[in-house]
Amino acid sequence: MAARRRADLMRRTSSPQGAPSRARSATVTILSAVTVFVAAVAPGLIDSGSPLALLRLPLDCLVVIVVLVVLPWRWARRTVASVAAALLVAATVLAGLDRVFLATVGRPFDVVSGWSELGDGYGVVTDSAGSAGALALLVLVAILAAAATIAIAALLLRLARVLALRRRASLIGASALTAGWLVLALVGAQLVAGEPVAAADSVSAATASVGQVEVAARDRAVFERSAASDPYAQLPAADLLTGLKGKDVLVVFVESYGQVAVQGTSFSPGVDAVLRRGNTDLAAHGYSERSAFLTSSTFGGISWLAHSTLQTGLWIDSQQKYDQVTSTTRFTLSDAFRKAGWQTLSDVPSDTEPWPVGSSFYHFGKQLNATNVGYRGPRFSYARVPDQYTWAYLQQHELGVPHAPLMAEIDLVSSHTPWTPLPRLLPWDAIGDGSVYDPQPGEGLAPGVVWQDPRHVQQLYGRSVEYTMGALFSFLTAFDDPNLVVVVLGDHQPATVVSGVGANHEVPISIIAKDPTVIDRIGSWKWQPGVLPTSTAPVWRMDAFRDRFLAAYGP
Repeated sequence: MAARRRADLMRRTSSPQGAPSRARSATVTILSAVTVFVAAVAPGLIDSGSPLALLRLPLDCLVVIVVLVVLPWRWARRTVASVAAALLVAATVLAGLDRVFLATVGRPFDVVSGWSELGDGYGVVTDSAGSAGALALLVLVAILAAAATIAIAALLLRLARVLALRRRASLIGASALTAGWLVLALVGAQLVAGEPVAAADSVSAATASVGQVEVAARDRAVFERSAASDPYAQLPAADLLTGLKGKDVLVVFVESYGQVAVQGTSFSPGVDAVLRRGNTDLAAHGYSERSAFLTSSTFGGISWLAHSTLQTGLWIDSQQKYDQVTSTTRFTLSDAFRKAGWQTLSDVPSDTEPWPVGSSFYHFGKQLNATNVGYRGPRFSYARVPDQYTWAYLQQHELGVPHAPLMAEIDLVSSHTPWTPLPRLLPWDAIGDGSVYDPQPGEGLAPGVVWQDPRHVQQLYGRSVEYTMGALFSFLTAFDDPNLVVVVLGDHQPATVVSGVGANHEVPISIIAKDPTVIDRIGSWKWQPGVLPTSTAPVWRMDAFRDRFLAAYGP
C-alpha cells in the first residue's frame, strides 16, 4: 500500500500538469531543509556571533533525519521529531542564555544554579521596562520557543517523507555526509574559533549540562569540608574585635563599584575627581583612610555572592554555594560583632519584602528595606531609595540618637544598572520623607534611550558612582562622628557593556576612621593612603578579608 502511494505521488509530480505543484513542493522542501539546518547550527552562531558559524555540518540533524526515514511507525516518527525539535530549541535557548550571562555576569549560564538568577534578572528587567513590558517579553519568548519546537518537528517530518521516496539514495548521501563529518571532527577543522565545522550543538549542550551537574556535586562536597573548618567561630566574645570597642562599624557595599570606575576608562577621571575631593574633605575633618583592591567572587551582578564571600571568608561564586552556606551556622562578620556585644543591622534599599537569610544566617538584629524607612519619593529605575536618603535615615534614626555600638551592613543601590535616571545630591535638611525627589526622575533619560549607545551607558555609570561616593563623603563630613568606622567597597565590576570583554573582578575597598589607632591596626596590610587606590595597590581575594579583619582587630 505504501509503495502504491509513493508510485502515485511520483506519477502526479512527473506529469506536465504537476509542474507548478512540483516547483512549490521543491521550494517548500528546500526552505524546510534550510530552516532545520539553521536551527541545528544556531547555538554556534549565537555563541560566536560570526556568520561563518553557519558553514558547519550538524551531525545531530543528519542522525535524526536518518532515524525518521527508517522508522516504520508514524507515532515513533512523531515522537522522535518532537524530541529532536525540543533539543534543538533548548540548545539555542541555552546558547542565548550563555550569551546574556557572559555579557552581564561574566560567566555562562549554569543549569544547576542559574534558574534563581534568571528570576533576579527578570526583576531587573521589570525595574527598567516596567511590569507590563517584562511580562510581555517573557510571554513572547515562551510563545516563540513553543512555536519553533512545533515548526521544526513538522519540518523534520516533511523532510523525512520526501527523503523516504528515495530511501536508498538518501541513506547513501547521509552515509557520505556522516563520513565527511567524522573526517572534519578528527582533523578539528574550525572556521570560527571554538566552533568546529563538525557540529553537534544539541549534543554538546546536553553534554555540557550533564557536566555542570557533575561539577556541582563535586563542588558541594569540597565546599562542605572547607565551610566546616573555622577557628574564629570558637573564640570567646572577649577575644573578638577588641580593637573596635565603642565604635560604630559600617560595612558599606557600593553596587557595581569596580576597578574600571577608578582606572583606565573614559569615565574614571570623573570618579577620580570625586574621590580626590573626598580625600581633601575627609582630611580636613580629621579622617584617615587606607585603600586597596579585592577580587570579587562575582561579576556584573548577583551581588549577594560577594556579600556572603566577605562575611563568611569562603569563596562563594555560585548560587548553589550561597544556598549551601546560608543553610549552615557558618560564623560571619555580623555574627562576630553580635557575639562581641554590638547591635547589628542590615539596610537593603532594594528589598520590598522580608529577607529571611538576614535573620536565619546573618542574625541581624534589625532589618531595614524600602518599605520601613519612611521613604515617600519616586523610584529611580532599579533604585527604590536614593543613597543619600539611606544615609539621612540612618543618621536620624540609628546613628544620631543614643544607642549601643552598632555594626551595620549597608547596601547602596543608586549605582545599580541601568544607571538612569539618577538622583542629585541635596542639602541634608531638605531631604525629609523623600518627596523632594519627585521631579528628579523626569530630568533623566529612560533606560531604553540610554542603552542604545554603550558610550552613553558608560558615561551614566560613571556619574552614578560619582553620586554614590559623593553622598558618602558628604555624610561623613556633615555629621562628623568621631566613633565611626566605615569599610566601603564595591561588590563587583559592572557588566561587560561598561567593563569591557575580559575585565578582571577587582573592586576598590577603603577603611575610613577618625581614630588613628583603627588605621594603625592595619599598618601591616600596606594599603595605600586615601580612598583612591592606584594600580600598585595590594590585591586580595575577597574571601581573605574576614580572617584578616578579625585578626587585625582582635586582642
